[in-house]
Amino acid sequence: MILSIISAIGNNNEIGKANTLLWDLPADMKHFRETTSGHPVIMGQRTFESLGVAADGTAGRPLPKRRNIILTLDKEFKREGIEIAYSLDELNELLKNTTEKDEEIFIIGGGQIYKLFIDKADRLYITHVEVSFPDADTYFPTIDMTKWNKTKSTSYPKDELNKYDLEFVIYERK
Repeated sequence: MILSIISAIGNNNEIGKANTLLWDLPADMKHFRETTSGHPVIMGQRTFESLGVAADGTAGRPLPKRRNIILTLDKEFKREGIEIAYSLDELNELLKNTTEKDEEIFIIGGGQIYKLFIDKADRLYITHVEVSFPDADTYFPTIDMTKWNKTKSTSYPKDELNKYDLEFVIYERK
């Protein structure tokens, strides 16, 4: 099993404000969909609730074509169409049910979940967004380059749909 983290981060590791993304970047969303589709995704409850509104009117809806696992401390939290873990032990039990031993699992946010898994991850898929947001309130952990090798980098210049220059980078743990 490969544990990967995927995120878009600004120049100062900013990722969000008030439980929303700081940018609307169709190229990054396409990259996210293509990279995570068909794989389990793990996220915190707040990240899940930021994914729109379900048919029953509750906050959050599962990402299609992915096994959605929510990590939360809220024992009252329940939703249709997802799996919920209330502790890391419960999460580990859920992950034992992966279909292949070498399956890639993605951590998709938010800030606290990234901090929890940064030292456990095997791979990082980071979209570096060439912008700073001084009023951000959520940040990605610092990527310690003594622990990571940049193995792939693809530049994506800003265009009419993507307001900022992007760099899609894959880091592998040393």
